[in-house]
Amino acid sequence: MRLRTILPAILCLASLGLAALHPARAQTMPEPTTAQKNLPTEQLTIVTADGKPHPFTVELAQTPAQQETGLMFRTAIAANAGMLFPWPTPQISEMWMKNTLIPLDMVFIGPHGTIRAISENTIPQSLRIISSQVPVAATLELQAGITAQLNINVGDKVLAPQFTHQP
Repeated sequence: MRLRTILPAILCLASLGLAALHPARAQTMPEPTTAQKNLPTEQLTIVTADGKPHPFTVELAQTPAQQETGLMFRTAIAANAGMLFPWPTPQISEMWMKNTLIPLDMVFIGPHGTIRAISENTIPQSLRIISSQVPVAATLELQAGITAQLNINVGDKVLAPQFTHQP
């Protein structure tokens, strides 16, 4: 009987301890205070279900420091531009908008270049976690509203060197 009373308390304390050890974003490096310089770019094309290609020039956020900063402190993003966050292995991607001054569309891309999820019009400076909900190979940040404007949807294909394509 006593175990029934003690066990929930132990589990509660253990979960609180784990939460303290694993906040939404572990702070392992100094917090960015300014926009990072433009990163190397590459061409990427999203092909919608109707076969229409939409080319983008995207910056590559490849290192942990580049990924931590992302598009923070930037005041604009062109309609044909974006930032790609390639992950070393497929994972559930969890992003946030801390210090990001502009709304974005976040496109979550599977290892074969298929769009697995989209979060549209994210809220600037929000600390809410925006999750892919499924393992993805990369996250693409675009100008807010562009996915709706171009009719980009889950299931569409992203053509870029990072993705292996199946027929």
